Amino acid sequence: MKIGFHTDAFNSSYFSFEACLQWAQRNNVHYIECGLIDGVSWIHGLGYQPHVALYEDPLLLRRKMESYGVQFSQVDAAFPLSGKDGPLRGVPYVLKSIQWANLIGCPCVDTTDGMHKPEGLNDSEALDMMKRSYEQIIEVAEAHKIIVNIEPHGYFTTKPKMMEKMLNFCDSPYLRMNMDTGNTFIAGQEPLEFLKKFIDRLSHVHIKDVSKSLAASVRGEQTGIAVSHCSLGDGVNAENIRRCLKLLSDHGYSGVLSMECEGRGGPMIEQSLKWMRNTLKELNIPIDG
Repeated sequence: MKIGFHTDAFNSSYFSFEACLQWAQRNNVHYIECGLIDGVSWIHGLGYQPHVALYEDPLLLRRKMESYGVQFSQVDAAFPLSGKDGPLRGVPYVLKSIQWANLIGCPCVDTTDGMHKPEGLNDSEALDMMKRSYEQIIEVAEAHKIIVNIEPHGYFTTKPKMMEKMLNFCDSPYLRMNMDTGNTFIAGQEPLEFLKKFIDRLSHVHIKDVSKSLAASVRGEQTGIAVSHCSLGDGVNAENIRRCLKLLSDHGYSGVLSMECEGRGGPMIEQSLKWMRNTLKELNIPIDG
């Protein structure tokens, strides 16, 4: 398996994307994931945000990333598609992200739903709307040969029955799932059981632990964690992560394990990286790169 990380680890450190590339190079990590910005943001323009704008030339950025020995495992276009503005705002954003991902050589684009039940829509109406949205998205994804992942992060996607319906919106190998160990746990699911159900549809994995205090206060009441303020191995989800890693290995998964935790400028994600490498070694899972 391959180890990567999401640049949102450095949101609070106000890193630039290039600073994240430098961190990856220093720590011998070759896979990276970031959010995409559709437009102009002052904080990004000043170099204080670790994500990438779609106006940046993908071929030039790819050249820069190659100089650091880093490549994308996935780009994040997770504007919630379940609300009324999903078709208006989310779909064009995802479509642009697919085209951009193709040019930069990124295999996957991440998508999701909203945290809460959509206002003014019942579940069936929201699912029908999302089905039409994903049909448009997958038509473009198939043309560009880019996998579109659905991540468990919201009202629909953290419910196994709803996730199953969403993954069946289109009969296409380009509609798959991004597993998230932290979001499934905080939503009140058992990460291992969630993973077992959808392992044949998997193409990317977020590895996220959960602090004891956060689990005690909101587990079963929230559907996702923006960024976990807990190093991998230090939370109440660590054993679930171990079990998920074992299942992934037994099933032959060889893709990226993207770490998601607060970076604090480096120490917390560096501790997570050490835990990941040690845990994979303990489980006799080879690390590729």
